[in-house]
Amino acid sequence: MKQLLIIAIIFASLFSFVSCGNNGNAESAKTEAIKPDEKSENENPNLATLTDDQVKSIGIELDLLEEKQLTTSLKTNGVLKVPNQNKASVNSIYNGIVKSLLVQPGNTVRRGQTIATIANPEFIQAQSQYLSISAKISLAELEVKRQKELNAGNAGALKNLQSAETELRTLRTAKSTLQQQIQLMGINPSMLSNGKLVSVLSVASPISGVVSNVMVKMGSYVDVTTAIAEIVDNSQLHLDLFVYEKDLPKLKNNQTIHFTVTNNPGKEYDAQIYSLGSSFEGESKAITVHAMVKGDKKDLIDGMNVTAAISLNEATAPAVPNDAIVTVAGKDYIFVLLDAETNHPDNKDSVKHKTNDKQTTDEKEMTFERIAVAKGTSDVGFTEITLLKEIPKGAKIVTKGAFFVSAKMTNIEEE
Repeated sequence: MKQLLIIAIIFASLFSFVSCGNNGNAESAKTEAIKPDEKSENENPNLATLTDDQVKSIGIELDLLEEKQLTTSLKTNGVLKVPNQNKASVNSIYNGIVKSLLVQPGNTVRRGQTIATIANPEFIQAQSQYLSISAKISLAELEVKRQKELNAGNAGALKNLQSAETELRTLRTAKSTLQQQIQLMGINPSMLSNGKLVSVLSVASPISGVVSNVMVKMGSYVDVTTAIAEIVDNSQLHLDLFVYEKDLPKLKNNQTIHFTVTNNPGKEYDAQIYSLGSSFEGESKAITVHAMVKGDKKDLIDGMNVTAAISLNEATAPAVPNDAIVTVAGKDYIFVLLDAETNHPDNKDSVKHKTNDKQTTDEKEMTFERIAVAKGTSDVGFTEITLLKEIPKGAKIVTKGAFFVSAKMTNIEEE
């Protein structure tokens, strides 16, 4: 009986020892579970690390944050116009039938160049009268000379001399009238002779430019009200922009304008303000600003709609290439290269070295930090930025390939 009691006491002691051991393990496990993960605590969600090979394959480029002189601008719309003195509607001053058309739309013509010919038998009649009067004038001059000689010898009557002089003046007036008519036909009166009269008249271009339209056909009858063709001279092409009253004080002559044509937004042209309107355009409460188009005017046509940016003033501010800015969840960022040892942006060529148990050599890496920025004015491929976190002087930023660095960071976050 005494032996059984001793065995029972030993068994109870063992059970108590085992229970205590299990409780200790459980408490240890709980403590371990709630202990913060040192790795996750130390990780910066705004860091992205790329190997040297990745940097080279992506083509990442680094440069200093620069101060750029960017121009603020006023956005507006407008239309291209050619002044009326540089547009021509070509008409014939005489009636006739179109015998030939020498131009078609798109042709370039010079001032005085023949673009069509008109035929009419009446043209010959005016030339014939001109030649006839020229002959009568010669006889009338001889008669006046004879009457003067007679009158000088008291052998002739004064009234005969006066009548001869009146007839000569009348003939000379008629000749001058016909001469001007013939010149308007484009015929040189001095070149006329019997048997060499002109029955076909040439219609010449009054300006140099490009034929925009031809309104008649071969054999059409035209008169002084019929337009044969239209010609436009784009050399004086200008831009009419519509600016609201509140923006007018910001504008002045000689300000530069950058504009693009609506149907070709990829190509930019320049213009310069030369006149500010002084009245509203209809009921729109917009004022017209006139600007002369500069440089190449190829592919620009009267009546084209444009989108323009009027340069207002220039300011120096921190700026980066447009490709250096990435937008994530509606926020804008740039990437700054971190120094390998200090984890601060300091050196373009600094790299981070790491070695694990399986590697026998160091693998070069570059670590970038994502910095939030606020965008400002954009001009000539650069955008003004305001850093929302200070970076050291001389920091190198990613100027090309920022999108791929951002994609690398997104992949890490998803993992």
